[in-house]
Amino acid sequence: MTTTPDAPANTNTLLLQAIALRKCVGVTYNKTRMILAPHILYTRHDDVFVDAVALERDGQPPKEFKIGTFKIAGLNDVEVTDRSFQPDKIFNANDIKYDGVTLFVV
Repeated sequence: MTTTPDAPANTNTLLLQAIALRKCVGVTYNKTRMILAPHILYTRHDDVFVDAVALERDGQPPKEFKIGTFKIAGLNDVEVTDRSFQPDKIFNANDIKYDGVTLFVV
């Protein structure tokens, strides 16, 4: 399923599904096609964000695996893939930045 810029609720639903099922998502972010392993959906300053590990950028693995922050409004062409993931040990669900703003977490 694909999102449009005026369909943030649909994007949120797809990300919630991906987090619950521990499935990767394909997205376009800043004109770059990526495969993300979404770990947490949360709010900050009335916007929704997802913190995820980027597993691929334009078909290539990243130089370094790390948790990245992605603003939901900037995600396009979002689709849940069949690729599973395990929560990465670099992710800390108890980080202070998630305190009181978490919508869903792995």
